[in-house]
Amino acid sequence: MTKLFEKTRAFGLAFLLTAGSLATFPAGAEVAIQEVKSDKGITAWLVEDYTVPIVTVRFSFQGGNTQDPPGKEGMSELISGLFDEGAGEFDSDTFQTKLDEAGAEMRFGAGRDTIYGSMRMLADRRDEALDLLKLAVAQPRFDDAPIDRIRAQIVAGIVANARDPETAAQEKWQQALYGDHPYARPDDGTEETLATISANDLRAYHKAIFAKDTLKVSVVGAIDAETLKQKLDDLFGALPEKADLRPVPMVDIKLGQEVRVDYDLPQTSLQLAFPGVARASPDFFPAYVMNEILGGGGTFSSRLFDEVREKRGLAYGVSSGLVTNKYSSGLVIRTATRSDRAPETLGVIRDVVRRMAEEGPTEKELAATKKYIIGSYALNNLDTSGAIAATLLSLQQEGLGIDYMQRRDALINAVTLEQVRDVARRLLTADPAILVIGPPFEEGTKG
Repeated sequence: MTKLFEKTRAFGLAFLLTAGSLATFPAGAEVAIQEVKSDKGITAWLVEDYTVPIVTVRFSFQGGNTQDPPGKEGMSELISGLFDEGAGEFDSDTFQTKLDEAGAEMRFGAGRDTIYGSMRMLADRRDEALDLLKLAVAQPRFDDAPIDRIRAQIVAGIVANARDPETAAQEKWQQALYGDHPYARPDDGTEETLATISANDLRAYHKAIFAKDTLKVSVVGAIDAETLKQKLDDLFGALPEKADLRPVPMVDIKLGQEVRVDYDLPQTSLQLAFPGVARASPDFFPAYVMNEILGGGGTFSSRLFDEVREKRGLAYGVSSGLVTNKYSSGLVIRTATRSDRAPETLGVIRDVVRRMAEEGPTEKELAATKKYIIGSYALNNLDTSGAIAATLLSLQQEGLGIDYMQRRDALINAVTLEQVRDVARRLLTADPAILVIGPPFEEGTKG
């Protein structure tokens, strides 16, 4: 559910055409991660890479949409669009001009549980760029004119999405799954809640969320550890020591229900939600392997892909995925099919799930899946400096340890067939929640 507020300050055309295409990590190179701790106790994970003269910084604070005050939903989305709209002594136009002059790209975004920020910059303009990032992080202005403009942009998106049946259905789906939990609220808020948010509200939110104790930082590129130590204190040293977070309860998704959103469409969208496992659970890797076999996708066919797409041509694609939010988890299957074949498609999916729950995978499937999961990790997570920075940040957020990449293969290879079968029984025998977007139909009929 994480979204970046797509209002990026560009590098300049020449740089994008050259360094942007070259900023890839050398194939087969080992990712040597250093833990760098500043004098003020700020920790970052660093991968030095001098292949191209670029530095990428990514960071996050615990917060996000779950921290939006009641009645002011959309706060995190609004604030994420304002950090380059004036900071310190610079108003919006001046700040953005200076970003362009520094050849730096800065982004902020809000997810359910996290506020993100990033900057990519030329190494020889590093100090100039980081000075601007420091102002954005520590001294955002929240002037009225930019607030009104960014708020209007978000509201325009809300109004446009209100005419989209998929968007309306997803909001209804979230409410059905999560009830009165913050996860049920629309990420962007509503036109009414956004209208209540003032500059003082944004300043209070910023002070509560942007604090050192939940800060995670990753850095990749042409910078050494000693220099980074100094920059960490300069960037984040003035922030409060402790965040002031609202308590958020854990929540189990509400199963055994069917959410129908009737629209006269030629294509019907289907989603099925089952219980999941937390990322920190010892059952995570057995569940991860099982999900890949069921419908996770990859270079080999999953069971759902074989039965729904290959054998019957019911859908262009079908997938399953583990959802591991901070306060809830689940396993969700998604597909879209011709509306006259929706009952048949849903029946096939249910049959595939039932067989996985009753029989589990085969030894051959388990071996092939382990090989794929191990082999695809670098390609999916470590192919560019930006991808490495994002991966390092994710590992810190999930508390997996700086040696996770060295341990990962062994953790996957240690998964047994019985573990996978056990987790399949426990997760997939549940009565799922089902979302249907399209013309009404009765389950069990064929088009």
